[in-house]
Amino acid sequence: MKIVIIGGVAAGTSAAAKARRNNEEAQIKIFDADRDVSYSGCGLPYYIGPEIEGREQLVPRDAKFFKQKYNVDVYTSHRVLDIQPQTKVVTVQNLATDEVFTEPYDKLVIATGAQAIVPAIEGIDKPNVFYLRNVLSADRIRKHVLETRPQSAVIVGSGFIGLEMAENLTARGIAVTIVELAQHVIPALDQDVAIYLEDHLKEKGIAVVVNDSVVHMEGSPLVNKVVLKSGRELVADVVVMAVGVRPNVELARATGIELGTTEAVRVNTKMQTNIEDIYACGDCAESYSIITGKPFYRPLGSTANKMGRIVGDQITGGDLEFRGGLGTGIFKVFDMVVAQTGLTEKEAKREGYDVVVCHNIKPDKPEYFHGQEMVIKAVADKKTGKVLGAQIVGKAGVDKRIDVFVTAITFGAKAEDLFHLDLAYAPPFSTTKDPVMYTGMILDNALRRGRKLITPAELQEKVEHGEEVQIIDARIAKQYQEAHVEGARNIPQEHIRTELDSIDKEKVTVTYCNKGVTGNAAQNILLNHGFKQVFNLSGGYKNYGKQSEK
Repeated sequence: MKIVIIGGVAAGTSAAAKARRNNEEAQIKIFDADRDVSYSGCGLPYYIGPEIEGREQLVPRDAKFFKQKYNVDVYTSHRVLDIQPQTKVVTVQNLATDEVFTEPYDKLVIATGAQAIVPAIEGIDKPNVFYLRNVLSADRIRKHVLETRPQSAVIVGSGFIGLEMAENLTARGIAVTIVELAQHVIPALDQDVAIYLEDHLKEKGIAVVVNDSVVHMEGSPLVNKVVLKSGRELVADVVVMAVGVRPNVELARATGIELGTTEAVRVNTKMQTNIEDIYACGDCAESYSIITGKPFYRPLGSTANKMGRIVGDQITGGDLEFRGGLGTGIFKVFDMVVAQTGLTEKEAKREGYDVVVCHNIKPDKPEYFHGQEMVIKAVADKKTGKVLGAQIVGKAGVDKRIDVFVTAITFGAKAEDLFHLDLAYAPPFSTTKDPVMYTGMILDNALRRGRKLITPAELQEKVEHGEEVQIIDARIAKQYQEAHVEGARNIPQEHIRTELDSIDKEKVTVTYCNKGVTGNAAQNILLNHGFKQVFNLSGGYKNYGKQSEK
């Protein structure tokens, strides 16, 4: 059997390795237009910064490695020009010699990845405007930074790559400005989570411009000024374009392979395309949501690796099938870790879910073990009680918690189930009630136990619409005097029982404290004394104050 794989990196090489594990007799060939067939794409920003010194740390495996370990023939700098499904032949060009030849196949795997989105902007073709997609592009950026010693940089876009580049250019002593078209950084997150990251960026000296876009770049032969739609002008010795990627599907489209609604290659759970014996995997292929069952496109190395393994198994007679994904992502910017899985609040509402949302602010472990706060925003479905998604920002323990949420959501957990998880506890690792368990308690209280939550945005909307709301600040007087929700009355929680006669039972009431725990205690007292409409402010004043700043 002859297996031809177009493209390497995570998906293509994973497919080849699994196929070889299953079948020692197959002839396996990988054709990749790039010079490097396997590398750590997620490590590229750190190679441009001072973290990774040598290129070889990013490219540990070459063609020789795959031949020796897997008996797989790898041809780098070889571009597949066309696919002829009727005769099962691909046409290949050797980019080093321009030689063109044909290669037959029995099974064909398309793993052509993604390509950077290139906006139509005047000046974008100047030599100091860069995209980061592979090791060669990282080489060019690193060389430019080390040789020209730029003082200023503009990064267009604030996705994973843009923010990681901001950190690493800053580490090189470069003043960085981020320009984002959306209303907030990391548009994939909800705004009330992204604001924590935006504030952290500003604390680290990054200038952040949102709700604006680049219209043209000035300077010759190099760009020295970036002009925004608002009219603002930014000095720039180097520009990094990080506005996103799109699936590299030109070859697939020309072959007649069907594309999905996301414009990536449509595949079934066996990673098969609509053409017999042609499969697709990785960043060129469409995924689907475990929650909604609908197609989505989330180009991630972890998903590409998984898809590649499934393809390798399928083409050699195996039974592995793709089970969908949650779009889970995590990254670090300076001292802050940001993670997300499943549906955000805005996505859940767009899908038609009636949701309960909570903001849980808790340390990753006790303060006496140097615990550091994280903010967990979780979304649950009112109808079923199922957890739909989680977003977390914090300095420690974020990775552990997001993976627990991933596991729970994957297996259809309800909010109430989170409290019953038998999670590992010892003071060096967690609090007695882990933040994940506590999140489940908050959601379950809101869903099934009458302890309703109200987000800062919902409270502000009520006030702006002139709705009559009595707001009770359950903190001590000193905290109230330092800052409080406008119109709030200060009744410390321990005094609420003696002040019940002065609180109107018929009015909508909102209680709050610093983070939510004492606010919930005040809410319980009022509900147990016959109050009907009592909400606890999600995340307390700490979360409200953060949102009010915006």
